[in-house]
Amino acid sequence: MGAGKGAVHAVNGTSFRIRAGETLALVGESGSGKSTVGRCLLRLLEATSGSVLFDGLDIGRFSGSRMRSWRANAQMVFQDPFDALSPRMRVQTILEEPLRLHTKLNAVGRKERVLELLEHVRLGPGYLDRVPHELSGGEAQRIAIARAIATNPSFLVLDEPTSSLDLSVRASVLAIIKSLQERLGLTYLLISHDLHTVSAYADRVAVMYLGSIVEIGPAHRVFDDPQHPYTQALLSATLSADPTVPLNRLLLVGEIPSAIDLPEGCLFATRCPIVKKDCLAARPAHRYASDDHAAACIRLDDGTNKVSRTAAATAQATPPN
Repeated sequence: MGAGKGAVHAVNGTSFRIRAGETLALVGESGSGKSTVGRCLLRLLEATSGSVLFDGLDIGRFSGSRMRSWRANAQMVFQDPFDALSPRMRVQTILEEPLRLHTKLNAVGRKERVLELLEHVRLGPGYLDRVPHELSGGEAQRIAIARAIATNPSFLVLDEPTSSLDLSVRASVLAIIKSLQERLGLTYLLISHDLHTVSAYADRVAVMYLGSIVEIGPAHRVFDDPQHPYTQALLSATLSADPTVPLNRLLLVGEIPSAIDLPEGCLFATRCPIVKKDCLAARPAHRYASDDHAAACIRLDDGTNKVSRTAAATAQATPPN
């Protein structure tokens, strides 16, 4: 994407697999490229290079009827349901629209399917004639979820699906999302900055920084034993549900590199408390802490990748060595 004299590398060299039936969570700071990845997976944005394989098929080569057919199999739930739903359409029309486009159901069949969709998201027939402004935030997001599953997709991108909702309704919406996955065999890419939600609902976690994945692995391993210094800092800033547990935050200093002019070395080097000169030489490949847990940090090679609070506190006065 063009920006002034340079090109913004919103996502750069990102590669991962999502296993059928699992929830892979994509986490990171705002602007790290999480939502861009989700949109590229569904071709709502076109990547300038690389490919997206779905069941071994390159969707970048799809066009015409094949692309329309594939879109019925992969859907997205957006952060703000009121932006995603047409303000003038009744709920019945909103839910019937994908059925008209992607199925051969007649009017009776569509009505039956709409009622079934409402039941899936725990809403009754009384919502059929409502328009979005007559819904609460939680109700509107349930309608958006119902629309997303209308054509029986196998894959959903959930882009911050509860971040715009009141705390009181987030749990109920997440419970619906989890229930649908179990009942329908759905595969999820969950984009979120809420690490508590991710720890409770994700099977695996990928941590993004400046458009690249710096750590990926099973959720329990990433949360219990983070390997990348950025992941360690990110998790240290998360409040515990237990008020007796102190917040031992690793404070980061240094500037975030411009996405227009990315450094040759480690993207996190300008903020890393344990950076050394070798980190600046080349972009680090993923190193494996275990068979399915990897991080892009050269300090994994000698086991010096853990950040102490002392190292974080003195980082701003210490040059890389």
